Amino acid sequence: MRISWNWLRSLIATDGSEDLSVQEAAEVLTSTGLEVESVELLEPVKGMLQGVVVGHVLECAKHPDADRLSVCLVDQGAEGPVQIICGAPNVAVGQKVLVATVGATLHMTEGDVVIKKAKIRGIESHGMICAEDELGLGQSHAGIIVLDPSAKPGTPAAEQLGLRTDHVLEIGLTPNRSDALGHFGVARDLVAALRHRLGRGLRLKPPHVSAFRDGGPGQAITVEVENPHVCPRYCGLTLTDVHVAPSPTWLQDRLRSIGLKPINNVVDITNFVQHELGQPLHAFDAARIHEGRILVRHLAAGTLFTTLDGTERTLSDEDLMITDTAGGLCIAGVYGGMGSGVTDGTTTVFLESACFDPVSIRRTAKRHALHTDASFRFERGADPEITRFALERAALLLMEVTGARPVGTVIDAYPHPRPWREVRLHLRNIEGLTGLSFAMDEVVGILELLDCRIAERSETDLLVQVPPYRTDVHREADLVEEVLRIHGFDRVPLPASLQVPPAALRKEVSAEAGKALADHLAARGFREIMTPSLVNGASSVGLGAADPEQHVRLRNPLSAELDVLRPSLLFGALQAAAHNVARQRRDLRLFERGRVYARTEKGAHEEDRTALLITGKRWRERWRAEAPLTELADVKAELELLLERILPNARATWEPAMHPLLHDVVEARVGKRLMALAGGVHPKVHKAFGIAQPVFFAELIDAHWIQEHRSVKFVEVPKYPEVRRDLSLLLDRSVTFARLRSIALHAERKLLRQVDLFDVYEGDKLPQGKMSYALSFILQDVERTLTDEQVDKAMERIRTALELEAGAVLRG
Repeated sequence: MRISWNWLRSLIATDGSEDLSVQEAAEVLTSTGLEVESVELLEPVKGMLQGVVVGHVLECAKHPDADRLSVCLVDQGAEGPVQIICGAPNVAVGQKVLVATVGATLHMTEGDVVIKKAKIRGIESHGMICAEDELGLGQSHAGIIVLDPSAKPGTPAAEQLGLRTDHVLEIGLTPNRSDALGHFGVARDLVAALRHRLGRGLRLKPPHVSAFRDGGPGQAITVEVENPHVCPRYCGLTLTDVHVAPSPTWLQDRLRSIGLKPINNVVDITNFVQHELGQPLHAFDAARIHEGRILVRHLAAGTLFTTLDGTERTLSDEDLMITDTAGGLCIAGVYGGMGSGVTDGTTTVFLESACFDPVSIRRTAKRHALHTDASFRFERGADPEITRFALERAALLLMEVTGARPVGTVIDAYPHPRPWREVRLHLRNIEGLTGLSFAMDEVVGILELLDCRIAERSETDLLVQVPPYRTDVHREADLVEEVLRIHGFDRVPLPASLQVPPAALRKEVSAEAGKALADHLAARGFREIMTPSLVNGASSVGLGAADPEQHVRLRNPLSAELDVLRPSLLFGALQAAAHNVARQRRDLRLFERGRVYARTEKGAHEEDRTALLITGKRWRERWRAEAPLTELADVKAELELLLERILPNARATWEPAMHPLLHDVVEARVGKRLMALAGGVHPKVHKAFGIAQPVFFAELIDAHWIQEHRSVKFVEVPKYPEVRRDLSLLLDRSVTFARLRSIALHAERKLLRQVDLFDVYEGDKLPQGKMSYALSFILQDVERTLTDEQVDKAMERIRTALELEAGAVLRG
């Protein structure tokens, strides 16, 4: 939030003995919890016309060698008269002008220009008489600027023109501090802190509204609030004889200082009061309110309404609307309507100041993806007690700036005034929570500086009445925080030593398995990524990721583009890959550990997963060999290495599977547990993310890996040798190696340790529909050396099982 220092100072009265610096104020505000993230110098003109002064043209004669130039003698004040060559057609004797002296820097559109002593057509010139565009004061170059005759020579230009620098404080406001959403709220904290800590003679100087009076007779707008539970207070006033025009300079300067663009005097005043007091206002063209009646109500679901940005929106029956008898005028507390706003031809205005329910406004703003200054404030809780005050403040400004005249009385619909919240505060608990001792008078003084009332007081405790605008103060601990932050968070002394009791470190199996997995992948050249848990639900459905009924949707998403908890880690991995590919990093090996979410019959379900993504070349290019592109086999090989590293005792089987976003999918199982799934990303999917090259992906189910990891046992290295036997088998093309491996391991459970495929042959020398696999079998007994007879019997069991279950035929 941007706060203008000049604006802030106008709301603080000093005792005249000392001034307040912006840096001191920034430090104090930060220590109260209003963190000032930056302080920016704001200059109405770059350089503030340093070196430019008022000059008095004493003499003016034509240049002897140039028809369009004049030789002028100019009085610059203390430095005395100097000779200046001027090319402006309107220069004349007696004029008061702005002179850039020698050494001054002018910040022009074409670049910076340093004024130097020069000879022009043989005659010396000691400065420059300036036009608007040369000083950055406008666009005109028709002639020099001619000042009022009363201007005094030598006066700095910035002083003569009334230019003032400002500073903008960028405050990182936390969501609970709705009371500091205007300059007045920030000033309140600053005054309280300085008075308490330093005894400064400061006081708040709120804008005066005592001059406001109800208007005379006339056609005033009437108001009816049909839903007071979502609009606790509604104030309105009709003003006529309004003259819509550009705002005066002071008002435009205030708005520009906080980054707002002036529009017209009516709209600018509503914005000004909003940022001064933190209370949003809205101005309607009264002539466009049908039958002169305002109705605060809900419209039927499906009603169409066009907002100021020209967008036609479909309303929900939960959207609170400001309407007339014909239809909607404004989405309450969020955004105005196209058909009711103030225009250049407006002469009668209905001014609205209201307090709306924060939950209702937040839901409406999220539903329509409208995030305005007004909704930002109403969502955090507006002060119902300032509603009328803000209206009267704006009305007085409209009367002053636009010539407006109020009609009738102020409408104030406030059927159920909000009481001040009462909280009991015990002195001993302040010390218990802060570690600091406070006197009772000190505590009372701080709370009163924050507009709290003391309903009851004893030696040990207080009954404190909290103003309604402090929507975040509900408990005793909240009041303790208020006392501490005005005292100063940075003033809490640090003890000489900090003692932390030792705690036993419990080693979690899940953390151990996760670290082993991450370490292994990092050693294999994978880089860990972290991506958001939120994805675009519509995009994921469009790509065929999942049934939308299975999505876990946010009720109030921060963005319509991020409204669903991710059903897969694939989306984040593809976004990370696309980011790298777009920056010429095409050979990628990425992994991420995170959660995925799905809605089941039992409700929302979340599960930890680990994702692997490989794309590009298998290894870096070398002069001796060309680097091949990665294939699905590379992802599968990485999974097999992971199984060997993390689950050395496990025997995994591989089977074909299906996945909506992948092709050639295979899954790895250990027993009945699904360990991982791998495949190539469908081209339409990775191209949707801007990746043209093939991408391969795998996703591991962490819980199953952890469960299997618990059963890992370590034994000594076998003392007895392995025995290898090979078989060459003729098979149908449909038979996979994974199936053969599974059959063999089940046929010989005791001695068979490993099965590998080392050759595949498919050619015209084999029968139609057949292929040849060459398999190796590693057998070992951990207790004794195997005999030929034992090996032969084991191999016979394996061969028989392969023949019976897979139709294998032993080749000679």
